Amino acid sequence: MSTNNNQPVEQTIDKDYPLDHVPQSARVGLISLSAVLLGCTFFSPTMVAGGQVAASFGLNRFLWTMFLGNLILGLYVAVMAVIGTKTGLTSVLLARYTLGFGGAKWAGFLLGGTQVGWYAVSAAYVAEIFVRAFDSPNQYIFWCIFWSLVMGFTAVYGFKGMEIVSYVAIPLILILTIWTPILGVREAGSWAALAALPPTSEAMTMTTALTIIVGTFASMGTQVTNWSRFAKTTTVSFIAALLAFFVGNGIMVFAGGIGAIAFQQADLVEVFLEMGIIFWALIILTINIWTTNDAAAYAFGMAGAEFFNKENKRPYIIGGVVIATVLAVSGAYNFLVPYLVALGIFIPPLGGTIIGDYLFVWKRQMPNLKDVEFKTFRVANIIAYAIGTIVAYVTNSNGIGIPPLQGIIVAALMVPVMNAIMKNDAHTIKKDTSVQA
Repeated sequence: MSTNNNQPVEQTIDKDYPLDHVPQSARVGLISLSAVLLGCTFFSPTMVAGGQVAASFGLNRFLWTMFLGNLILGLYVAVMAVIGTKTGLTSVLLARYTLGFGGAKWAGFLLGGTQVGWYAVSAAYVAEIFVRAFDSPNQYIFWCIFWSLVMGFTAVYGFKGMEIVSYVAIPLILILTIWTPILGVREAGSWAALAALPPTSEAMTMTTALTIIVGTFASMGTQVTNWSRFAKTTTVSFIAALLAFFVGNGIMVFAGGIGAIAFQQADLVEVFLEMGIIFWALIILTINIWTTNDAAAYAFGMAGAEFFNKENKRPYIIGGVVIATVLAVSGAYNFLVPYLVALGIFIPPLGGTIIGDYLFVWKRQMPNLKDVEFKTFRVANIIAYAIGTIVAYVTNSNGIGIPPLQGIIVAALMVPVMNAIMKNDAHTIKKDTSVQA
């Protein structure tokens, strides 16, 4: 069954091209793209995730886990970023090629929905900091609503608005991520004393820890094409993605972990209170989370635009912010770790399926959107995604290997296998053209 639904129903101008390829005239360089991506990954709840792992592992085992988890995340996201630059398409539009016009709706729901959840966790986290800082537990709901709405306002302005906020936030969060380990080592007495401190939380398997670290940005990383499509070259997008998701995310995990070990406390807000820097942390973390929530809102706005086949992302940003605000008020912050584990299982295989389809089926030559008559579902690739997800879930449940990486690899390799079995699963190409960055 085929569905020719490529033409948008309404033609509202949106300079972020939610339903089209980004033209060369709108492409940017390394500094602009790196600022936006680092603004995404310089994200203080990632420090919380680092604290949770470190409190369970102790220093040496934590450092090894942190490096491996962020290396996997960085390389995975860098490959996705290159695909975004080559095609000029968002992740949900790439999913049309991979899963079909109808199958892409699942990708939009999954990716957009997880970003609504991230937005809620972030808004709740900021509210929690303000409540602790001012010792005002009765004001939690007020701070949730206030910051959720304020952060959503700047997201409406798209890539350019995110870039401006990132230039302010990145230097500030760098100060905090340097300051926290220094105070942590000072608290312990020395680096050797820090390494000698025992774990304070219940045991966590290496499998779970790696899934948590990859899960911190599994969803945002899979949607990196939303921003890498603006890169002038694939070199720009590859370097920017590694800087943000390997180095940037690694710094955040490291800083949170050192603080947790030194103060024997997995709760980062409590660590800041014990350090006596809650006021400065309040300012820095709020601006920092602002940049990542802008990216989350942008992502679910793009997903909504594709889901409903509309050219304007703004209504979906507004709707997502409203839903996220309700979730934040309900206490989403308390479910961070299980949420990260779920993201590390279900999201990476989707990226793996897109990578496998791009490399093995399209052979790095995807035609223009307007030149494809999309099938409703590409069953072969949907099965490949399902197999990758099952592998990630089963290996995580049984503590085997590195579930997110296994999900990516299995999904990508199953794409050519399933397409060879199901030979009539390709879209109809109306013209022999391909997208070149």
